[in-house]
Amino acid sequence: MAVSGCPRVRLWRWRRSPLRRRSDVIEGWIVLCAWLFALVGAVFAGRAAADAVVASAEQQRAESRRVTAVLVKEAEDPGGSRVTTDHLVWTPVRWTDPGGTVHTDEARVPPGTHAGSKIEVWTDRNGVVANEPLSESEMTLHSIAGGILAGAGSAGLVLGSAWVVRLGLERRRLEQWGAEWERLDTPWGWKTG
Repeated sequence: MAVSGCPRVRLWRWRRSPLRRRSDVIEGWIVLCAWLFALVGAVFAGRAAADAVVASAEQQRAESRRVTAVLVKEAEDPGGSRVTTDHLVWTPVRWTDPGGTVHTDEARVPPGTHAGSKIEVWTDRNGVVANEPLSESEMTLHSIAGGILAGAGSAGLVLGSAWVVRLGLERRRLEQWGAEWERLDTPWGWKTG
């Protein structure tokens, strides 16, 4: 493939030229502003998302507590066809909260655990079995991932919007060029192109 001998001209939309159109200047400003807003928006959106993930995880941690529960019935082995990835099954458990209220719910335990066995479960503020709260390392990983996704999403939204505006400008520019070619018709009725 042959390389073009024409030098690449940077920032041509802002240089004075008789060929420069008003739409070229507008497009240049749109591109510049879009990149600026994408970078700034990505930083703010990423930071806000990371803070929201950390706040949610800390709230979940504050509202959860570990209790010792007793299996109500034996955990049945589901068989090879229904084995889950973590090899745990749902089984009814019972526990007493610090106020003396007895609760019954289902928890995930290893298959074959006998009735009357004691297990540790996490409960939320309503006394319902909940997932174990995130550890510090998991919270950090989730906040980083959430921040990156939110930042990339906001930057993509801004840059995508700028791309749509640029497509509209390009369509308008092509319509103007078509109208200019129509005006270049010769007096004898045949077109130049």
